[in-house]
Amino acid sequence: MSETVQKTLRDSAAMRWTALLLLALGMFCAYIFMDILSPIKDLMQDTRGWDSASFGRMQGAEVFLNVYVFFLIFAGIILDKMGVRFTAVLSGAVMLVGGIIKFYAVSESFMGTGLEAWFNTHLNWNGDLPIIGDILPFAAGMPASAKLAACGFMIFGCGCEMAGITVSRGIVKWFKGRETALAMGSEMALARLGVATCMIFSPFFAKLGGHVNVANSVKFGVVLLCIALIMFIVYFFMDKKLDEQTGEAEEKDDPFKISDLGKIFTSLGFWLVALLCVLYYSAIFPFQKYAVNMLQCNLTLNPAEAGSYWAGESVTIVQYIIMLVVAICSFASNFSKNKGAKTGLMAVAVVALIVYCYMGYMRGTAETIFAVFPLLAVAITPILGNYVDHKGKAATMLMLGSVLLVVCHLTFAFILPAFKGNAVGGTVVAYLTILVLGASFSLVPAALWPSVPKLVDEKIIGSAYAAIFWIQNIGLGLFPALIGKVLVNTNPEGTAAHELDYTWALVMLAALGIAALLISVYLRVVDKKKGYGLEQPNIVESERAIEAEVTAAEE
Repeated sequence: MSETVQKTLRDSAAMRWTALLLLALGMFCAYIFMDILSPIKDLMQDTRGWDSASFGRMQGAEVFLNVYVFFLIFAGIILDKMGVRFTAVLSGAVMLVGGIIKFYAVSESFMGTGLEAWFNTHLNWNGDLPIIGDILPFAAGMPASAKLAACGFMIFGCGCEMAGITVSRGIVKWFKGRETALAMGSEMALARLGVATCMIFSPFFAKLGGHVNVANSVKFGVVLLCIALIMFIVYFFMDKKLDEQTGEAEEKDDPFKISDLGKIFTSLGFWLVALLCVLYYSAIFPFQKYAVNMLQCNLTLNPAEAGSYWAGESVTIVQYIIMLVVAICSFASNFSKNKGAKTGLMAVAVVALIVYCYMGYMRGTAETIFAVFPLLAVAITPILGNYVDHKGKAATMLMLGSVLLVVCHLTFAFILPAFKGNAVGGTVVAYLTILVLGASFSLVPAALWPSVPKLVDEKIIGSAYAAIFWIQNIGLGLFPALIGKVLVNTNPEGTAAHELDYTWALVMLAALGIAALLISVYLRVVDKKKGYGLEQPNIVESERAIEAEVTAAEE
C-alpha cells in the first residue's frame, strides 16, 4: 500500500510544490490586474474624468455579480461538481474576457463610439438610494468609460474569485496531511507580490515614453491574464495525471444538495470565520485601491528632476529587481536548514530592503513607496504557516492581525499627516506602517484559510470556501464605493486629486479592524469550548487522521 502511495505525484515534494507554483503564478497575475488602476487613480481623474465616487464604484463592481447574482455560490457548486482542474481553466478564461473588456473601456478606441454614447445615456442609476445606492456599480454622473470598465471588472471578478476558491481547494488536494498552512501561506506570499508588481509597473507603463496613456497599464495586465490561463492549463494536465495515479475521480460521486449549504450555514465556527474574513479583508483590499492616492495626499514628496537617473525608466527595472531580491532571499531563508545560509539570506534581504526604500524615497513617487506592502508578508507568511502546521495558535494569530490592522490605519489617519512638510520623517513613517500592515495581512492566509477544513465536512469544502468568499465579497464590493463616497462628502467639491483629506475614510477602516478583533476574541473562546482545533497544529491532526485511515483499511 505504501509503495503505491509513494509513486504518486503528490508524494513527490518537487511535484506538489510545482503544482503549487502553477496555481500561485496564476493568482500572481490575477492580483496584478485586480489593482492595475489603483496606483494611477490620479491619472484616471485627470485623463478620463473619474472622480473618487466613480473610481470607487468601478472598483467595487469587481464583486457585484459574485455577491448579488450569487455567482460565487455557483462557482463553489461548479468546483465541487467538476473538480479543481476544470474550474481552474474556466476561471482563467473568464478573467481574460473581463480583462479585455476593461482594456477596451479605458482605451482611446472607445472614445467617440456609439457604445460610449449609449453608456453616457444609460445606466444612470440613482446613487442616493439608502444602503443599496452604495453597492450599485453604476450611477448618474459616471463617465461612460468607468461604466464599461465596471462591466469588464464584474466579469473579471467572477473568474478571479472562482480562481481563489479553486486554488485553495487545489492546495488542500495536493497537501492534505502535509504542509497545508505552509503551502497556503507560500501561495499567498507569491500572489501578493503581484501587488508590488502592480504598484511599480502600472504607472511605469502609463507614463512610458513621456506620454500618459492609462490604457497601456491595463494592456500589461491583460498580457499577464493570458499567462495566468496558460499556467492553469498546464496545471490541468498535471492534476489529471495525479488522479490517474491515485484512481480518484475528478467529478464527485455524490451530487450537490442544497442541504450541503445548510450544514455550512448552521455552523457557528463557520460564521465567526466568515465574519472575521469580511471585516478584515474589507479593511485591506479596498484600502489598497486608494493607498497610493492617500500617500500622495499625506506625504511631502520630492519628485526627481527630469533627465536625472531617478526620473528615468531604467530605475524602475532596477528597483523591481531589488524588490525580487528581497522577496526571494527572505522567502528562501524559511527553507534553509543551514543556520549560516539562513542568516546570510536574511542579511541580504534586509540590506536589499533598505536599498529599495532609499530608491523609493529618491524617486519621490507614492506608488514605489506603497509597493513595499507585501515584502514583509513574503518573508513571514511561510514562517507563520509553518508555525500553524506544527504549533497551532491560528485563532491567536487572527487576534494579533486585527490589532496590527487597527494600529496601522490610525497611524495613517492621524500620525502620518503630522509629518506633512517633513519628507524624510513622513517617508519613514509610511514605510514602517506599510510593512507592519503587510505583516498583519500575512496572518490571515496562514491562520484562517487552513482552519476551514476543520469546520466543515471534506465533501463540501469547495462550497464552504465559496460561501466565505461570497460573504467576504459583500464587503469588498461595498467599501470601495463607501470610501469614495466618504472622500466626496468630506472634501470640498473640485478638490484636486493630490489634496484629498483621507482622515474619516481611514477611521472607518480602523473601525472594521476593531470589529474584527472582537470577533477573533470570541472565536478563540468558542474554539476552546467546542473543540474545533483551531489552536491545534495541522500536521499532528492530519497524521492522526492518516493513521486512523490506515488502521481502518487494515481491519
